[in-house]
Amino acid sequence: MGIGVTLLEFLSPIMQEASHLMPGEVFPEFFRLEMFQRSLLAAVIVSIVAGYLGSFLLVRNLALIGDGLAHVSFGGVAVGIVLGATSPLHYALVASVTSAIMIYELQSRNILAGDASIAIFLTGMLAFGLVYLRYSGVGITVEVESYLWGDLLLTSSNDLDTIAFFCIGSYLFLTFMQPVLLATAVDPLSSHVQGIPVRQVGLLFSVITATVVVTMVQVVGTLLVTALLVTPAATAQLFSRSFRACLFWSQVFGLVSVFLGLYFSAELNTGSGAMIALVAAILFAIIGGIVALKSSISQISRVWSIQAGEI
Repeated sequence: MGIGVTLLEFLSPIMQEASHLMPGEVFPEFFRLEMFQRSLLAAVIVSIVAGYLGSFLLVRNLALIGDGLAHVSFGGVAVGIVLGATSPLHYALVASVTSAIMIYELQSRNILAGDASIAIFLTGMLAFGLVYLRYSGVGITVEVESYLWGDLLLTSSNDLDTIAFFCIGSYLFLTFMQPVLLATAVDPLSSHVQGIPVRQVGLLFSVITATVVVTMVQVVGTLLVTALLVTPAATAQLFSRSFRACLFWSQVFGLVSVFLGLYFSAELNTGSGAMIALVAAILFAIIGGIVALKSSISQISRVWSIQAGEI
């Protein structure tokens, strides 16, 4: 029994009690039945870590790498499915971490500039996964589609243990390394002069990113990872005045996206991954509209004040 199942056993009675407070006809079942509880817990854990990591990705201008590694992980998932693995996520982890290291080395050694390496790995591994599934005779099954678009209801106990272990470990790493990660992102040259191993830190960060991305595949699917990894962090950046505030609000928006996404997907009988991504995008649009409106009103007020002073 891993950390995920242990955590579920501890929280299950609390979730049972909370089910009476939940709206809707279907959504309360996520707090009553073990299968749904497992899915909900996995989604909550992933959303917290994804929001936290997303803030670092935006600061380091690496928003695209999450989407690239998600597509890469599908190649590993395809291998795991064909081989009949209990949890294809383990194969996805190997593929994603290996690709993250190779992408970082290609960029840091100036072999490929910009996001070219990400684009190559993204399309190459996704194509490999699709071709391998067809060639092996498996094809695009319901299980395969769940990894493409996300299906929380297929989260097994092994998947929950994998998600919880890597997410908690990644969260602790990001928290402990926060000052170093910020320093190397803002001024890598100065950090190097001060003795900080910039290259090693960047490499570790790439590995952590790959690990978190793999845990997200079960929740929102390989094609929608960016929605939960970047969108809540981008929403938080719209009005946060400090990085600490951005970290907090990115996790809040991530959790809100997950809960509202699961609620609407359950009540409207739609895909959970797509609905979570849609809710995250709508939240960004709403907050962005409010911030833009507030800024416009502030500018108009300033102009009026200047004109009144001149008169």
